[in-house]
Amino acid sequence: MADDLQSKSEQKKFVFQGFLIPFILVTSLFFLWGFAHGCLDVLNKHFQELLHMSKAKSAFVQFVFYGGYFLMAIPAGLVMQKFGYKKGIIFGLLLFAGGAFLMLPATLIQTFGSFLFCLFVIACGLTCLETAANPYTTVLGPSESGARRINFSQSFNGLGWIAGPLVGGMLIFSVSENTNKFASIALPYLLIGTLVLIVAFLFWRVKFPEIKEEADFVKEESSGKLKDLLKHPHFVMAVVAQFLYVAAQTGVNSFFINYVTEEIPSMTNQHAAQILGFGGMGLFWLGRFTGSTIFMRIVRPNRLLSFYALMNVLTMALVVAGLGWISVVALFSTYFFMSVMFPTIFALGIKGLGPLTKKGSSILVMSIVGGAIFPMFMGWIADVSTMALGFIVPLCCFGFIVYYGLNGYKLKSAIQA
Repeated sequence: MADDLQSKSEQKKFVFQGFLIPFILVTSLFFLWGFAHGCLDVLNKHFQELLHMSKAKSAFVQFVFYGGYFLMAIPAGLVMQKFGYKKGIIFGLLLFAGGAFLMLPATLIQTFGSFLFCLFVIACGLTCLETAANPYTTVLGPSESGARRINFSQSFNGLGWIAGPLVGGMLIFSVSENTNKFASIALPYLLIGTLVLIVAFLFWRVKFPEIKEEADFVKEESSGKLKDLLKHPHFVMAVVAQFLYVAAQTGVNSFFINYVTEEIPSMTNQHAAQILGFGGMGLFWLGRFTGSTIFMRIVRPNRLLSFYALMNVLTMALVVAGLGWISVVALFSTYFFMSVMFPTIFALGIKGLGPLTKKGSSILVMSIVGGAIFPMFMGWIADVSTMALGFIVPLCCFGFIVYYGLNGYKLKSAIQA
């Protein structure tokens, strides 16, 4: 009863302090970049067939996209540091929209490199959004419920992941023999680019509350150096865990359609994309929603993280075994257990950083570069062996996250709450 009263009190305080509307707008960002990431998985398979390239070469889609995160993470952090969350988000939205609209001329140029450039620009915009939105949701309200808030916002990221493969698969794979075979690629990006511009306008018009962490950061900025982050072992471990998590998630996403169509030869690309959208990403959204609204109220975030990672070690073992439909079901079940990993690792990693929060956020976003490297390794394994064997890579990644959730998350300089 006391917990319920405290929760209601927090909700009223959240609304009256002007947090609600900004929180809704920030949460919308999670959907937008989820959609952009979801379209990537369709593009990977589409380029394999359109340009007759190997799985390892098609993984350049992920390499360029997540490489953009790596290169832009520090500049994005500096933008947040100098101009604040709101202007940084608007800048990221404009970059995102610009990259999306560039897809139209890319369909006329018709080279792999032109599409990769568009994806790189989009990734730079998304880096700004993630560098701002992930920490902003944790400080936009009571600190004790920060992990729940970021998981709730990330549940809308899951909705974007559902929409991406469904809309992208429907539009991209619907190319006609009598038209420009690249033309359909631009359609989902023109749609999302328009939506992004609308959201940017709303951000420009809405007043954001002053956040204590932001004021403290400006005041104490001179005492917070990047090297000071090394004094926080829990943060260093979070960077490694986030690197491996994004590597695992991107690898699973990138070759989901390949795996399903190889294990079940009667399955078409479009049907596999629908399974990815409804099955995999649907479970991804369900996992984030239930994690933030139910499970994290009764289970500590680190314990939920380690349990979910352990379950994914088991599902990946079934995928590597190549057992037909059993392995396919295990593969899309993986999405439920991946759901809480990114936001939970992020929240645990920046906990206790104080004036180093923005810098720490930049490094955690930079760790997304794991998604640029590991899919190429998985593709190489698939090219020389089998697609099933390639999934041993995410299996190992999830193994480390089990350890992080059990021990690596602990603050060495303070007692973990």
